[in-house]
Amino acid sequence: MAYPDHTRVVLVLQRDVTFTQSRQRKPDRLIIELQNSLLGTAARAVLSDSEFPGEITIAQAHPRSVTVSLNMEAISDYKLLPLTRPSRLVVDVYPRTDLAALRPLADAPPPSASSIPQFKSAKRPARPEIKTIVLDPGHGGKDPGAIGRTGIAEKDIVLRIALKLRDLIAKHLGSHVLMTRHQDTYVDLEDRAKFANATEADLFISIHVNSHPQRSTKGLEVYHFGEASDQRALEVAARENGTPIKDTGVGWQYLVADLLTTKKVEESLELAWTTKQAMVAHLDSHYDVVDHGVKTGPFYVLRYTAMPSILAEIGFISNPTEERQMQGDAFLTRMAEGIFEGVKAFAQPMQTASGTRSSPYRVIPATRYPVTQLSR
Repeated sequence: MAYPDHTRVVLVLQRDVTFTQSRQRKPDRLIIELQNSLLGTAARAVLSDSEFPGEITIAQAHPRSVTVSLNMEAISDYKLLPLTRPSRLVVDVYPRTDLAALRPLADAPPPSASSIPQFKSAKRPARPEIKTIVLDPGHGGKDPGAIGRTGIAEKDIVLRIALKLRDLIAKHLGSHVLMTRHQDTYVDLEDRAKFANATEADLFISIHVNSHPQRSTKGLEVYHFGEASDQRALEVAARENGTPIKDTGVGWQYLVADLLTTKKVEESLELAWTTKQAMVAHLDSHYDVVDHGVKTGPFYVLRYTAMPSILAEIGFISNPTEERQMQGDAFLTRMAEGIFEGVKAFAQPMQTASGTRSSPYRVIPATRYPVTQLSR
C-alpha cells in the first residue's frame, strides 16, 4: 500500500514464531528474521511483482526462516507494528528525500547472519501536542498492592515514583500533569479510568511493582492493552485488576470503537516500546537490569481509557535485590527519570537537520509471528 509519505507492507501470519532484528553495515541494512517460517505461494507471487518496493527485500534465507531486509541507505525511517485477530506484522518504510540518487537494492549482497544488533533513531512526523498526561500510581489506601519481605508496600513505592515523574514532566515538558491519587488513598479502577477520560488526557501512564513466587525473578516490563501475551501476563493483569484469572480475559466482543481505536492501539504500542527502551537505557549503567520487554495484557485501566495508555511494572518486590533498591531514593529517582525520558521521546521527538523529527528509541516489538502471505 502506497501512502504519500511512506510504503506499507503487511505480512499476513498464521502461527507463532519469533522474529528478531539486527543491523548490518556496508551496505547499511536492517534485517528482520522470522524463525520457523515459510513463504507461502501467495507471498512469493507478490514478491515477484515488479512493482514491489525496491527498498524492501523479503526472502526465504534458510529452509526454516524468512528475512525482511530494509535498505537503510534509501530509508529515513521504518516502523514495525504487530497486530492480532488476524495476526499480521506491518512494516512501514519512509523513503529518504535528501539523496540525488540511490544505489539499487539489487546491487547489495544478501543479509549476513552475523549482523550485530543495534537500535537506530526513529524519525517520524511530529505528533499533536501532548497537553495533558494522567499518572496512575497503582493501589493505595486499603489496597497495599504487593508487599515485600521487609514489609515495604507497592502502593508507597509507585506513589513516590509518580510524584517524581510528575515534577519532571511539568518542569521539562510543560504538559499539564494530573494524578489519579497524590497521597495514600484508595481509588478503584473504574474511577481511575473515568478520571482520565473526563480530563480528556492525551496520555495515561500507570505505575506498578511486580511480584513472583520465585524470588530469583527480577526485571522490568511495560504493558499495553490486549489479549494476554503469555500466562504470566495474564497472572499479572489478574493481580493488578484484583480479579480471578478465569475472569481476567479481554472479552474482545465487548470492546467499543470509541474507546479502543486503531490509532490508540498503535500509539499505545509505540509509547510502551519507547518508554521501556528508555527505562532500560537509563538504568542499565547503574543496575543489573533484566529486560522482560513489552507485553500485552487485559488490564482494566488500559482497556477503559480512551487515550494511548501503558502500565509499567518497574521491578519485582519479591526479589531481595530489587526490593532493597526500591527502598532507596536513588533507584526511585532514576526509575522516574527513565520513564520520563520515554514519555519525552514519544511526546517531543527531536528535530533533525532534514526537518523530520526523531526519537532516540526504536519501536522494535520482540514478539512472535509467522508469515504466509503478503499484501501491500
